[in-house]
Amino acid sequence: MIFRRKLYDTMLRWKNERKGSCALLIKGARRVGKSTLVEDFARREYKSYIIIDFSKSSKRVNALFDDMLDLDFFFLSLQNIFNVSLVERESVIVFDEVQFLPRARQAIKHLVKDGRYDFIETGSLVSIRKNVKDILIPSEEHGVELLPMDLEEFYWATGNKVTPDQIRQAFGMKRAMGDAVHRRWMRDLRLYMLVGGMPQAVDAYLKYNDLSKVDEVKREILELYANDFAHIDSSGNAAKIFAAIPSQLNSNANRFQIGGVLDGQTSDRMAETIAEMEESHVVTMAYHVNDPGVGMGMFKDFRRYKMFMADTGLFVTQAFWNKTYTDNIIYQKLLGDKLAANMGYVYENLVAQMLRAAGNKLYYYTFPTGNGNKNYEVDFLLSRGNKIVPIEVKSSGYRTHRSLDVFCEKFPSRVGERILLYTKDYRTDGMTTCLPVYFTPFL
Repeated sequence: MIFRRKLYDTMLRWKNERKGSCALLIKGARRVGKSTLVEDFARREYKSYIIIDFSKSSKRVNALFDDMLDLDFFFLSLQNIFNVSLVERESVIVFDEVQFLPRARQAIKHLVKDGRYDFIETGSLVSIRKNVKDILIPSEEHGVELLPMDLEEFYWATGNKVTPDQIRQAFGMKRAMGDAVHRRWMRDLRLYMLVGGMPQAVDAYLKYNDLSKVDEVKREILELYANDFAHIDSSGNAAKIFAAIPSQLNSNANRFQIGGVLDGQTSDRMAETIAEMEESHVVTMAYHVNDPGVGMGMFKDFRRYKMFMADTGLFVTQAFWNKTYTDNIIYQKLLGDKLAANMGYVYENLVAQMLRAAGNKLYYYTFPTGNGNKNYEVDFLLSRGNKIVPIEVKSSGYRTHRSLDVFCEKFPSRVGERILLYTKDYRTDGMTTCLPVYFTPFL
């Protein structure tokens, strides 16, 4: 199925405003829907289009990029090979999975300067940076990212265009919606957590209404990622780190413990691998900020970080990889709203995904309690105006928020609104705003 994606509107603005002055580079993990989105866009918005998938392109096509001096011959050859007539300023040429042929990406500079057609590139998982070390990266690119479907896109996919607007309006009113409405919206959110936002998984859910079928699709995607990580790190360390994300979050450590996954390794030694994993768009990073303030990017600690999976649906499957679907207690607990407190890491991953989808960089902060080696931790920090918004995430109806309180006492002049995200309805607790987790995208 072709699903409605918010990035489509961004692509349309690029087409209408840039008018061929730069190429559009769409980055994102494999199976996130880039190729489907781009083909749908090309079909709807142009008179004709050519899509070159460099993961399977022929030697004849690839050879055209060896010599870009005669662009008339280049375009004539493409039209002949793909049996498509290109119309000046009304056609687009798509370089799909462009990381597999770096010189095609380098050619963008000359193709954009020529000005006859629009160009869209897509790139995924295999590190783009690693594949362009010997070429001149074109400055004539506008990069955007396609993430897994967010909650609103998930609603659209199920045919529900009403509830997302209702949730947005409820957030604006800052009031409790009552048990019936809250329970329905939380049920929808838990379903989204189980299915996730990978288009193939959503499609399987809509076709079969069977979470075992959805789980099969998610396992196929995770196996694909595990195989692809070999291109980033042939030692297998990247794949081990990726597989350890759920257990690391469950450990409640204040950072990802590389040594707990890879004997004898440290964050410093694995820095390049971690950077390439982040570039893969399969993971989402939250960095510790050493001095929390509105300029958090200047104080982030590259050696202290938490790693989340970009899609919580995949996270759920990865967390119980060694169990079959029928034994996967997290499905049973989430569907029955029985998720125990010690499974709160699922909600933490969900909040990370939702904040990232809303365009936020992710930061967190820890500081000692004064009681042994224990620490207070603020799960996420957002910069809003000249203030920071500290966020604590709870998986149930907790009303205690000690870390949040002490943090605000420590930095009173820096803090704006203080937020507890949890599974209950809207309320306030002193100076803390307690929000149901489905309000996260609007923060």
